[in-house]
Amino acid sequence: METNLVIEGFKFMGLGMGTVFLFLIVMIVSMNIMSAVIHKFFPEPNQGTDATLASEKKDNKKVIAAITAAIAHHRQG
Repeated sequence: METNLVIEGFKFMGLGMGTVFLFLIVMIVSMNIMSAVIHKFFPEPNQGTDATLASEKKDNKKVIAAITAAIAHHRQG
């Protein structure tokens, strides 16, 4: 009996790649299921109040002013 090693190599390659492919499919499906369960029991809170948005805009102006002052100070010396 003569065994063709190239054909045997391709068989093992197909088996290995198929196993990895199936594992990745199972992992993606399980991660999607876990994500759905987590979003069902722990929904994200709604953010949209006007007071919160106004305070964030004020904070952004302070941050921009601080960055501008730091750049000006750095350029002076």
